Amino acid sequence: MPPRLGAFLAVVFWGLSFVATKAALRELSPITLIATRFALGLALLLALLRARHVALLPPRDAWPALALMGFVGVFVHQLLQSFALTMTGAINAGWLIGLTPLWSAALSAWLLRERFPPAKVGGLALGFAGAALVVTRGRLGAAGLAVPATRGDLLILVSTLNWAIYTVLGHPVLKRLGATRATAGALLFGWLMLLPLFVVRGGWREYAGLSLAGWGAVLFLGIACSGLGYLFWYGALEKVPASAVSALLYLEPLVTLAAGVALLGEAVHLTTVAGGLMVLAGVFLVERAGS
Repeated sequence: MPPRLGAFLAVVFWGLSFVATKAALRELSPITLIATRFALGLALLLALLRARHVALLPPRDAWPALALMGFVGVFVHQLLQSFALTMTGAINAGWLIGLTPLWSAALSAWLLRERFPPAKVGGLALGFAGAALVVTRGRLGAAGLAVPATRGDLLILVSTLNWAIYTVLGHPVLKRLGATRATAGALLFGWLMLLPLFVVRGGWREYAGLSLAGWGAVLFLGIACSGLGYLFWYGALEKVPASAVSALLYLEPLVTLAAGVALLGEAVHLTTVAGGLMVLAGVFLVERAGS
């Protein structure tokens, strides 16, 4: 598969993931959904490693770093997003997730002492102003902080910071072990952390009430989003300049917007779209200043 096509498919999968998660959560609890999704994704990645004759278990000295990645990037991140989507819409989540590169830029400036020119500061300000517009829907005061939708949006915002932290933590391990092996290791540790919650809640009992559409959503999340999406994305990064691949991420909220309207019947508010476009414009300014 051409690398750019693979990267495009990964972005489409991730854009659809919010819609699929929202649909699956109508029939499954967040714990059951996440545990099942990552069991499927992990099985796919381990099968791929076996087919490539790569050792399934990573080196012991990498276990602490992978466990930390699994905790931050799988256990905490997916719980935040899944519980958030029980309270807010997929479209809002798709727009807000665009803040992740802004958090990454801010963390780099803080931890790595990277230069932060005025254009970057302006991009950050524009992006976070856009996020505020999405969360409040343009309403000032207490009315703009109505729950539960706002509570869900705020959880999505926390998840974007969490993912930026995961990216910083995971970079050295990805470089050392390779994308597939490091991702599989992080998924394994994250899934093992989720497993006790799944067992205590008797999550397997929920499968009996799962419809055909529900199974389709779960399988899509596990195989396409948690398995193939990562493989396609990192495969493209190995062959195509990162800037060319990363530019495709601007399509992700647009995919979520179209799918949220078509598949979930979610309403599109002008203030939400305007705020989302401000987020993307802020990301563009920050990345352009960085280059």
